[in-house]
Amino acid sequence: MISYEPFYETLKSKGITTYKLIKEFNISRSLIDRLKHNKPLSTVTINDLCNMLECDITDIIRYTKD
Repeated sequence: MISYEPFYETLKSKGITTYKLIKEFNISRSLIDRLKHNKPLSTVTINDLCNMLECDITDIIRYTKD
């Protein structure tokens, strides 16, 4: 199972809110919803998030065997 829980931990450690992501980084509310509910994301989107947050993929995604 893929979880985006590390994404929210990274946001917190960097002092970034989801509101700031929407307003300053132009992230859509639907993407925030997809992250919140652990729905699939493209690798392009994950790459964009890593670039925006200047972090590694493990700071966004956690994989746990089902």
